[in-house]
Amino acid sequence: MKVLVTGVNGQLGHDVMRELLRRGHDAVGSGSRDCPGPTAGPYLRLDITDREAVERGIGELRPDAVVHCAAWTAVDAAEDAANREMVDRVNRLGTLYIAEAAKRADAKLLYLSTDYVFDGRGDRPWKPDDTCFAPLNVYGRSKLDGELAVAAALERFFIVRIAWVFGVNGNNFVKTMIRAGKTHDRVRVVNDQIGTPTYTADLSRLLADMIETEKYGYYHATNEGGYISWYDFCCEVYRQYGLNTEVVPVSTAEYGLNRAARPFNSRLDKAKLAEAGFEPLPDWRDAVSRYLKEAAL
Repeated sequence: MKVLVTGVNGQLGHDVMRELLRRGHDAVGSGSRDCPGPTAGPYLRLDITDREAVERGIGELRPDAVVHCAAWTAVDAAEDAANREMVDRVNRLGTLYIAEAAKRADAKLLYLSTDYVFDGRGDRPWKPDDTCFAPLNVYGRSKLDGELAVAAALERFFIVRIAWVFGVNGNNFVKTMIRAGKTHDRVRVVNDQIGTPTYTADLSRLLADMIETEKYGYYHATNEGGYISWYDFCCEVYRQYGLNTEVVPVSTAEYGLNRAARPFNSRLDKAKLAEAGFEPLPDWRDAVSRYLKEAAL
């Protein structure tokens, strides 16, 4: 199968590319840089906000599937008025251009979305087919707009919502907290935002499984192991890493450092994965263990 992976220089795109090549697929990575990051395989420089470039690139490549990982993911920076147009261009228009080009190429599309499309209220886990209401920040609204663009343009698509992502190729919560733990005696971490982490190496296996099928639709995917807070996540990372830094639980209001509002309820119901015959991701604690060995932090 010929597969185009957008955003291959990011955390998830890097691991998706690696997994597809491991399986023997004809995978091509794309990104906005002139040169690719640390990933193997063919590379296509592609600005997804350039409609003609997207049409030309996908039209010439003629992939069987596109895994669309490219996105503006700087959640707080997205709130800046100076950045909002670009956030929209990348997450909404760029996704629309990818979807339109995929349709012309008769390619299936897998679009990565986020728990941030929900309003974060309550404590019931969000189901994949729940109606998305009132994202709390600019990033969440832009990703929801991307979902709507995909669903309007295509019949053959997967929309996979993920949360709390960590991977080797890029910055993330685990790396940030380990750096802080090495230089501080105590750290403050919020304990009233609830969800589950997602290890990109595990997620990439699932995404590769998906595009090898015709089981289209909306899915939620994080690691297994129950719902936790960011405080719980940090405590487990420190335990496994061997840091004795004190972790102080605080409310989001007490923390007060984020410009963008965060959802309190990021619980994602993943039952649909097993119902469709997909293997769930391993426990997040096991994922942390494997990640720390691979990342060698």
